[in-house]
Amino acid sequence: MTANKNTIKVWDPFVRVFHWALVLSFFIAYITEEDFLSIHSFAGYSVLALLVLRIIWGLIGTRHARFSDFIYPPRTIKSFIKDTLNFKAKKYLGHNPAGGAMIIIMIITLLITTTTGIAVYGIEEQAGPLASWYTLHDTFWGEAFEEIHEFFANFTLLLVFIHVAGVIFESFIHRENLVKAMIDGRKRVDSENG
Repeated sequence: MTANKNTIKVWDPFVRVFHWALVLSFFIAYITEEDFLSIHSFAGYSVLALLVLRIIWGLIGTRHARFSDFIYPPRTIKSFIKDTLNFKAKKYLGHNPAGGAMIIIMIITLLITTTTGIAVYGIEEQAGPLASWYTLHDTFWGEAFEEIHEFFANFTLLLVFIHVAGVIFESFIHRENLVKAMIDGRKRVDSENG
């Protein structure tokens, strides 16, 4: 398969595999909830492992995978969102300011979701790496962690919907299939972002 001469490889294989593995793991965990606890737990541990790997890759990975490539000051993010809503947002080869902010927010919410899930698993099931920290009588902590866990799982789902809407909107504005770019790793090079 030959690449179009107007495209460039932006997303490395790790970023693409991470992205789709995270999507799959999160939705498996979300759908299974307490009904299939072993599947739910495995999917949750998978999310946590993926996040750890992504954080490491965000520090040492390829150019557009690094946090330094897509973390912008709040003023830049706000300006980008305003420009996007006015259909005049600048196209970025890597993550745009809003996309970069979404990545950081999702990493944080997923870390909270997974760590509180591990705490709930330890308290309520006496299983997992935190099981020895709690006794069967820690109902206050079990309920507190479960509420936090559920809130952040639902909040993450809301972020996913916002993220998908943003991807669709940006794809429309710049006439580029960003979902395809996250599959094949290639984005179109324009004169303003080349």
